[in-house]
Amino acid sequence: MKTEKNWFAWFFSAKRGDSPFKRLLIHLTLIFASIIAVYPVLRVLSVSLRPGDRLLSTSLALIPADATLQNYITVLVEKDFLLWIWNSLAITISTAIIGVILSSTSAYAFSRWKFPGRTVGLIFLLATQMIPGAMLMVPLFILAVKLHLVGTYRGLVIAYSVGAIPFSVWILKGYYDTIPRDLEEAALIDGATRISAFYRIILPLSTPALAIVFLFNFMQAWNDFLLARVLLANATEIWTWPLGLQQLQGQFQTAWGQFAAASIMVMIPVVALFLYSSKYLISGLTLGGVKG
Repeated sequence: MKTEKNWFAWFFSAKRGDSPFKRLLIHLTLIFASIIAVYPVLRVLSVSLRPGDRLLSTSLALIPADATLQNYITVLVEKDFLLWIWNSLAITISTAIIGVILSSTSAYAFSRWKFPGRTVGLIFLLATQMIPGAMLMVPLFILAVKLHLVGTYRGLVIAYSVGAIPFSVWILKGYYDTIPRDLEEAALIDGATRISAFYRIILPLSTPALAIVFLFNFMQAWNDFLLARVLLANATEIWTWPLGLQQLQGQFQTAWGQFAAASIMVMIPVVALFLYSSKYLISGLTLGGVKG
């Protein structure tokens, strides 16, 4: 078993003298895995280009012979798709910004200061992530009713932010621990305040981790359906895209072509965000878990 592990580690280790066969095999494996991941998306694209609600087809062609953009036109013109996207962007960006601000300052306190209840607080934050989201629906709804936040942007943003902050604090706390304290001490000696040192020294160095936290908060709010369904059930003017797309599903019939077209367009903001922040993903995820 040990020999097999050593061979596996040797095969995938990067060396300047790697053989062409090894590089070819690795690239073929990655290409095959990419095809498996992308193929379902291409099938959804194929359904969106078919006329009407033709979900099943005997043809394996990704682009049908009678391809049309009518489903995209219908979704954009006859449905409130742009309103749903706007609502989702407003809610998710607000959630992500609030989550980054609160978690960055909270994680800094946990990382740099020793105070009573610090360990208990970190464990409590981690324990909150073990509670299934469905169990929180009733207490969140009761709180929203008491605070008159049902059917409002604010209620959904606050609920999303509260749910995302604990895990974000753990990510940023681990990243702050990897930043030498000497940098802050040098800034303090030069006359900077603690707050100034945090904003001018720590935050710029923590850009990869902050990007990860922003993406985590964004994706949690962007993809949510259940909590939005509970808090925005009757507020159709501020529905997010998951609630809007549900309207394409009827009791006896589903507009599969329009559903697929909307699904493809919903992917565009997320793909653009990941492409823009891809340079931060690896360093942010790895360095954030080095120290606890």
